[in-house]
Amino acid sequence: MTKRHVSLPADAEEGLRTFIDEVDRRLSSDESTCEVVEDVLIDLHGDRDAYERWQTGGDVSPAERVRLQGYDPCNSTLESEYYAEKDEDAFEQSKHLQWLWRQFDATPMADNVEFALRFRRMLADHLFESCGENCRFFKGISFTYGHNISVGDNVVVHDDVHLDDRGKLTIGDRVSISDGVHIYSHDHDIVDQTEVENFHTIIGDDARVTYDAMVRAGVRVGENAVVGARGVAQSDIPDHHVAVGMPAKSVRVKPGFEDVAEPLDADHADDRESRRIPYDLPNDIRRFDEFQRDLDRS
Repeated sequence: MTKRHVSLPADAEEGLRTFIDEVDRRLSSDESTCEVVEDVLIDLHGDRDAYERWQTGGDVSPAERVRLQGYDPCNSTLESEYYAEKDEDAFEQSKHLQWLWRQFDATPMADNVEFALRFRRMLADHLFESCGENCRFFKGISFTYGHNISVGDNVVVHDDVHLDDRGKLTIGDRVSISDGVHIYSHDHDIVDQTEVENFHTIIGDDARVTYDAMVRAGVRVGENAVVGARGVAQSDIPDHHVAVGMPAKSVRVKPGFEDVAEPLDADHADDRESRRIPYDLPNDIRRFDEFQRDLDRS
């Protein structure tokens, strides 16, 4: 037993539950998601009086105006908004929810663990493609879109994790993802880094990706496998194996699983290439290189 149950005082519990249920109800309704997010953030940041003053034509400083406008996700941009191949319709919804998740994490309430875990779990139902029961999402988690993520039951994602779903990301049941982990589903061409390849990345049931590790796009971390601290999983990790290093290599089979795991010295298959996700870009899209290089030179 590594954890103990903690409960809030009754009044705090009632207030928490009432607030989360109300936001959940509004996000599930026909109400504009953009308007719900703006309204919730204004109150979470304690800015209702200044907002009403601004809306009724009162004086606000340039800094106040920028701050108040920023509660509306339609007045913000995210890095993923610039990605050429994104699904515009799906992103319009997920952007608003991702803005709420990120800006909630900027409030003091994000340090109230019981409140924050339950609020993020509620948001996951609206943001992710799917999310199972009893999941725990800690502070500082970032996503590319959010809508290409599927999460199983009883998953724990710790602080400052990046879950890239530019391609597709599937996380199985009872997975533990430690602080500082980066899991990718897209790669860049080694010559032309504006050329992006998307993949389906899979973290199997009962797997652990430990502190500061990285999983490359398209890799499958097998069931009950472990990627050791600061390991870089460049290729598939077999079920029940422990992989460490840069690049991560299998160094042992978890005790008790020797009869069902692939032998340590076997030629382990790497099916990463089969998880590539093709996509098409609009014919009229304008090619853009943020480094202003001439990529068409002979």
